[in-house]
Amino acid sequence: MTRRKSQFFLQNAESQNVIEVGKPIYKTIRGRWRTDYFRNENPIVLELACGKGEYTVGLAQAFPDKNFIGVDIKGDRIARGSKAAQELGLTNVAFLRTDINFLHEFFAEQEVNEIWITFPDPQPRSRQEKHRLTHPRFLTMYKDLLVAGGTLHLKTDSPELFAYSLEQVQVMGCTDLQSTTDLYNSQLNTIHIGIKTTYEQIFFNKGFTINYLQCKMGVI
Repeated sequence: MTRRKSQFFLQNAESQNVIEVGKPIYKTIRGRWRTDYFRNENPIVLELACGKGEYTVGLAQAFPDKNFIGVDIKGDRIARGSKAAQELGLTNVAFLRTDINFLHEFFAEQEVNEIWITFPDPQPRSRQEKHRLTHPRFLTMYKDLLVAGGTLHLKTDSPELFAYSLEQVQVMGCTDLQSTTDLYNSQLNTIHIGIKTTYEQIFFNKGFTINYLQCKMGVI
């Protein structure tokens, strides 16, 4: 491990806004995010595969009346988001370091109000399909965790992943589906309030269009 990565992991260990293995709250937080961490009854919004947490932090700034949790397995990435949130004095932000496959171990049924998936790995090969974050096994999990009528958002530069995802959310029976293959020239552009991840900015600068969808999920 490099010295820089070691510093990131030490930072996570010392940061109250990072929940990870080794901290007591890691094993007890399921179903208790509002009471034990945020200490309010505000809506909970997840950013999955949050990377450096640009969306988590950006949304938290824009919506102080909501609680935001960035989820990623990479500790050196979420350390950056954790530090940014602390420097901004944001108390409505947390970062959970875990594999998304185990999301149900950290959130109770209907504990979450919204889920954002921002520029996930498209997993383009057929044999990788089960790892796509919009595969039916993941969508089923999201549906359990979201409140009735909770919202799922997806942003991606991959036309293939977007087409696949559109098909899957419809098969899952999601409602109020809205989508575009060119977000920045769409009326839906206002939804993301101008936040760009590092990768999104790179894609945008290269002239790629951004695909976006949102729909309602959750057990009705």
